[in-house]
Amino acid sequence: MELVLPPPITRHRINAEQFHKMAEVGMFMPGERVELIEGEIIDMAPIGSFHCGNVGWLTQGFTDAVHSNAIVWVQNALRLSPIVEVYPDLALLKPRKDFYRHAHPGPDDTLLVVEVADSSAAFDRGVKAELYARHGIPEYWIVDIPARSIRFHRAPLEGRYTDITATETPGSTSVPGLAEVSVDLTHAFG
Repeated sequence: MELVLPPPITRHRINAEQFHKMAEVGMFMPGERVELIEGEIIDMAPIGSFHCGNVGWLTQGFTDAVHSNAIVWVQNALRLSPIVEVYPDLALLKPRKDFYRHAHPGPDDTLLVVEVADSSAAFDRGVKAELYARHGIPEYWIVDIPARSIRFHRAPLEGRYTDITATETPGSTSVPGLAEVSVDLTHAFG
């Protein structure tokens, strides 16, 4: 009996410019949440109320902590490469007078990325952590709602984070790239 193999899967990879062109011509539904990861369009998980509340709470906490020392970037584009554009729940960016009006921020502009993980926890711990490390994001935090813990990914080296810790009682935590600035994460889960 001869083994019959299925035809190979053909993938059509796109870049960030094509991704934006698709949005401009209406190929995505209004409010549709998608990201561009390694040239592929990936659907993002819907956002529940606890997730939204945590993003709002974190936004307030980081805004109060960093003042004008960083830009608090909430669910906005972060271009990691010509074929990777993600929309993290929160990022801290180096200050820039134009507030990134003329170009999306990239890895060199980023101090920290924070994802609030609910149904996306496995994706955020795996794909996203590897992606952020590979592109040199200095710190990546996951507020893991199902585990009721915060995972801190630090010190990227050769495409992976070399310092990963987790805690269920985070307390006051230093903000990366900002000397003597910390954010209180004590009530991250309500």
